[in-house]
Amino acid sequence: MRPIESSNLRVDGIVETCINVAEINRAREFYQLLFNFEAMVSDERFCALRAGSDVLLLFTQGGSNDPVVIRGGIIPPHETRGPGHLAFAISSDALETWRTRLRECGVEIESEVLWERGGASLYFRDPDANLLELATPGVWPNY
Repeated sequence: MRPIESSNLRVDGIVETCINVAEINRAREFYQLLFNFEAMVSDERFCALRAGSDVLLLFTQGGSNDPVVIRGGIIPPHETRGPGHLAFAISSDALETWRTRLRECGVEIESEVLWERGGASLYFRDPDANLLELATPGVWPNY
């Protein structure tokens, strides 16, 4: 594969991220309660949550093994295996408030990391063992 030669050809960000869950209702309630994410579309197979300007897709395990025909085309299968990882951006000022919020919701902080660039991360699990992270600026060169 050759490097991209045109500076006009670029990716502007990630629009959606998908994880699998055992019980769609339990997962939807967890993400709505903890983060106040809005459910945009939901059924027994999946739930699309608004996470700021991004979309978090929750799929029932086995719910995306087959192609899905919609009016505009076909969505190919995209089942994942095992727990995933997501990092949500938060401001540095909100770190302590999030620690309190997690405690209030009965969510155990699994780990905390202070990064060389000055950022901080709180790691914890959702009910399906997906590793979630709340990250402040200074974690990566671009964040």
